[in-house]
Amino acid sequence: MNTLDSMNFVIVDVETTGGSPKHSKITELAMYKYDGVEIVDEFSSLINPEQEIPEFIVRLTGITNASVKNAPKFFEIAKKVIEFCEDSIFVAHNVSFDYGMFRSEFKTLGFDFRKPHLCTVVASRHIIPGYDSYSLGKLTRQIGIQIVNRHRAGGDALATAKLFEILHKKNKKKLLSLIKEELNPKSIHPNLDMDDIDSLPNKTGVYTFFNEFNQIIYIGKSVNVKNRVEQHLRNKKSAKGIRMIEEISRVESEITGSDLIAMLLESELIKKHQPKYNRRLRKSKFPFGLYDSINAEGYMELRIASVNKTEDVPLLHFTTKKEGLEYLRQICQEHKLCQKLCGLYESKNACFQFEVKECKGACIGKEKKEVYNRRIEDYLENLQYKGKSFMIMDKGRKRNEKSLVLIKEGVFQGYGYAPYQFYTKDMKQLDQFLISMKEDRDIKSIVNSYLRKDKKHRIIEFSEQL
Repeated sequence: MNTLDSMNFVIVDVETTGGSPKHSKITELAMYKYDGVEIVDEFSSLINPEQEIPEFIVRLTGITNASVKNAPKFFEIAKKVIEFCEDSIFVAHNVSFDYGMFRSEFKTLGFDFRKPHLCTVVASRHIIPGYDSYSLGKLTRQIGIQIVNRHRAGGDALATAKLFEILHKKNKKKLLSLIKEELNPKSIHPNLDMDDIDSLPNKTGVYTFFNEFNQIIYIGKSVNVKNRVEQHLRNKKSAKGIRMIEEISRVESEITGSDLIAMLLESELIKKHQPKYNRRLRKSKFPFGLYDSINAEGYMELRIASVNKTEDVPLLHFTTKKEGLEYLRQICQEHKLCQKLCGLYESKNACFQFEVKECKGACIGKEKKEVYNRRIEDYLENLQYKGKSFMIMDKGRKRNEKSLVLIKEGVFQGYGYAPYQFYTKDMKQLDQFLISMKEDRDIKSIVNSYLRKDKKHRIIEFSEQL
């Protein structure tokens, strides 16, 4: 069995004519071979891309059309590249781009370049968490790695190699678990085109699996559609996963930009098409809810319960009971609520939190019910968007647009996309951008959950009602 100590890693960086592997060419590449102990070999070269280098790329990298005019073309160094990468794991910072460029260049030569690969962005987030940014420039600066010749393949590849060495020494086992095995074309449905998988977006959106009879068998969402689809196609850990791999003959995707819109669209499409592998999600993704009530002593109580076991309308929905209980514990702590009255602590007497002075004694009648209930009422007042009209603004599908989700008088109306500079306080101006959707319990829960958890969006409130 392979271990990290017996593996070779090739740490790669490329400079290109643009940002898309499909339409760009490599202008420079650098590779460092790391044997688990140290860097043992290196290879770098300018490359004639056989196309013009845009001016903004020249300004960024300093690589001009003149400097690559007499450089070798990719096909002239292709054999050296293959030999250098032999029996090695392909490593890069944001590996999907560098690996995609290699795959694209070799594809034009009729060669299917496939290797296990590892992303140092992903690995860094797991092994050295807590940094504000994981871009190569900012991360290396924060951990003390100096980059010589930034935005040149040699300088960036060497900095990535030093970062990889730190990750390797800190947590080898975790690093091994993050290596992605390349998809084997022989293990998937014969009708599924690998080129279609390669061209899937590394962006937030919704994806749909079809079988050979053009029936929708599964719908999902992800912040990285391509990665998530590939995970499905590698999932042989369950009988369901194996059956899905055998049946998937076509994949379609839709970029949403916004994770909230992806969740809303996924929910709507699952209910509309009822795919067989989404069986668990057909009725509701949120089987547990937060409920409030008043006990015999007049104190307000909060509890997490199954939605199907009560006719009451929950204040919030949760995907699992564990998620609900964790949220309720957090609310108890933030608002100094009694865990006994929230069903989190069983006792005939005072709760443990009272003993450690985190509860003010509502559980034994020491704190007046009016005072205790006021804290819960304050919390409930800001909990949902009842009666409010507002717009949630977030990332769009591309740089020059933003996404919009409209809530009108407490009811979800739909979503849309507008130019990045668009701003309004008039809901009527949203009509031209909005795709209408009907609110249901899941939609309301998705929006509530998103507002509760995600802090990257922007809220624009409307004071006037239509």
